[in-house]
Amino acid sequence: MQFAKRLLQLLRGSATTPARLYGSGSPGLDELQRRIGYRFADEGLLLRALKHRSYVHTTDENVVESNERLEFLGDAVLSLAVGEYLYRAFPNQPEGELTRLKSAAVSRSALSRKARQIGLGKYVLLSSPERQAQRRIRPSIAGDAYEALLGAIYLDGGLQAVTRFLEPQLLKDIRRLALSKGHWNYKSVLLEHAQKQGKGQPRYIVKSEEGPDHRKTFIVEVAIAGERLGQGMGRSKKQAEQMAARETLKRLGVTTVPQGNAR
Repeated sequence: MQFAKRLLQLLRGSATTPARLYGSGSPGLDELQRRIGYRFADEGLLLRALKHRSYVHTTDENVVESNERLEFLGDAVLSLAVGEYLYRAFPNQPEGELTRLKSAAVSRSALSRKARQIGLGKYVLLSSPERQAQRRIRPSIAGDAYEALLGAIYLDGGLQAVTRFLEPQLLKDIRRLALSKGHWNYKSVLLEHAQKQGKGQPRYIVKSEEGPDHRKTFIVEVAIAGERLGQGMGRSKKQAEQMAARETLKRLGVTTVPQGNAR
């Protein structure tokens, strides 16, 4: 019976099972926990988060022993943690802008990048064929393992533990993303403010266009309830409108980027 089981494993391709990772309390698990800055009370959760489906297949474990269920949970936990952070950190941003920031922050490429930064791919358990198929672990597998890790941390320590882990990992990046060119929509903030004040929609007026077609400069004014409040300049109408909205918000004393409540 044991011989048949071993033969089946060989036919499928032996699993990549680094000795340093196998079993609770192993040096590999200790190393990973130091790297991520979180110590598991139940190291079995961490080990499961590292088990790719291909590895489970070669070891004859039940498919539910792979990291896919933890990945499912981690996806939901990540959405909640990032959603709460955005809600508290950017109170003047409308739902559409929060959704855009969230989508960029939790994209497949973003999660794969975070997994790479903590060296998670080194610890993921794969079958030998999967490991040997490419020189480096596939980004999609690394990103899925990152979500599984979040699910494991959540079950082990709750949402606060996940948030603490994500703060240096992902949440600070969201703030940088929000402040970067092209990701902050001052027009949306101004629209929300004007409507709350019962003054309707801001109106943007192109005051001038200068320069050749391939290098135009636009100057735009913004008016609310007939009163002209701000002016902006840009290489496109959209950019000039954003700058005009930013100037108007500044004049109105509306905080576009909160200073004290972003973690």
